[in-house]
Amino acid sequence: MSPELVLFDCDGVLVDSERLTVAVEARVLTMLGWAIEPDEVVRRWMGRSSAAQIAEVADRLGPEAAQEYDEVSSAEVHAAFESELTEVEGVGRLVDRLAEAGVPHCVASSGTHDRMQRTLGLTGLWPRFHGRIFSATEVARGKPAPDLFLHAADRMGADPARCVVLEDSPYGVEAGVSAGMRVLAYGSGLVAPDVLAGAGAEVFGHMSEVPALLGL
Repeated sequence: MSPELVLFDCDGVLVDSERLTVAVEARVLTMLGWAIEPDEVVRRWMGRSSAAQIAEVADRLGPEAAQEYDEVSSAEVHAAFESELTEVEGVGRLVDRLAEAGVPHCVASSGTHDRMQRTLGLTGLWPRFHGRIFSATEVARGKPAPDLFLHAADRMGADPARCVVLEDSPYGVEAGVSAGMRVLAYGSGLVAPDVLAGAGAEVFGHMSEVPALLGL
């Protein structure tokens, strides 16, 4: 039985933005006095909202440094996106397959609407999801809480038990599992497949595998 709704995370699932983002964030934080490697950035914040990250930076470095971090890293990330951002390999064909099969799909991301409009716009994916894009800024609690996925399912008129989430981070997987949804995790990103599986996901390696997993 095909799902009532497929919910895509954005960063790392639709657009290959995580690799660019964590490199910038690690470099800027180190410059400001928090010596940190990209791997630790992934462990601490990948899949969570920017507000949660900024709050932790403020606790560690103070509010002024947190504001500087936000401004500098945002500018550098935007510049990297303009020159290097691509869609995740095969995801455009997957979205086409869902549309052909009549399976509703949407975006449910920790990113802000402005960020998603930028990244999805740069990669040509924006028109495919316009009007069906949901952000953690719309709910009280971001991932790993289930609020965002439940909010998106409600707005799309879908039963959470018949929804499938596509994620790439443990926080996102946990959110999907807590929402009572089936979670498929992209295992060719920055998080090891065994970590994603341990969080409760069915792991796949390429977007071309997803239609079969959905019974399409």
